[in-house]
Amino acid sequence: MKIFVVEDDQTILSFLTKGLKESGYAVDSAENGEQALSQFAASESDLVILDLMLPKVPGMTVLEKIREQNTQTPVLILSAKQAVEDRVWALQNGADDFLVKPFSFSELLARVQVLLKRSSQTLAISSLGFEDIHVDVISREVTRDGKKVDLHVKEYMLMEYFLRNPGRVLTKTQILEKVWGYGFDPQTNVVDVLVCRLRNKIDKGFKVKTIHTIRGVGYVLKKK
Repeated sequence: MKIFVVEDDQTILSFLTKGLKESGYAVDSAENGEQALSQFAASESDLVILDLMLPKVPGMTVLEKIREQNTQTPVLILSAKQAVEDRVWALQNGADDFLVKPFSFSELLARVQVLLKRSSQTLAISSLGFEDIHVDVISREVTRDGKKVDLHVKEYMLMEYFLRNPGRVLTKTQILEKVWGYGFDPQTNVVDVLVCRLRNKIDKGFKVKTIHTIRGVGYVLKKK
């Protein structure tokens, strides 16, 4: 799952990005309201974390514009504003939750998980599957043929990406952007290493192989 973080404080942005990635989420970010509005539609995010006090375009305007474009993606407001009227305004104008700075990352993560679970239940996408592979996107439990498969964070993110795009060839660049969430040298072999690790856990020992290499292009989840 991908989270779009809109925050102008570099220290907080770096802290959030690092923590969310370590928790298994892909992260896109913007540092001001104008950038947030130009990137939101293309980000295809599952959740937005939005600061209210932003340069160029205020966070409250960003929230209004996001709701004009999209009524389903949950928005968690993260703000130093503590006045009750600010929280009431945000919740009445499209925010799903409001967390006041300074905050505990563990609390933020718990709120993120609740919002994503609620959103997934609403959209009926709390689970993904292909052949005998099944993933619970909330608990992140992965099974094949009914047997639990233990995946590390990056392996899980790649598995979920494949399951959301069955039959579609995914390039190394796409995988880098989705799993690592930022620009990365496309010539690096980290994707090949990650795919190899995932194959060993998902396909090894099974007659039907699901993760295939398209030489010179990328990888695809399909039944061969």
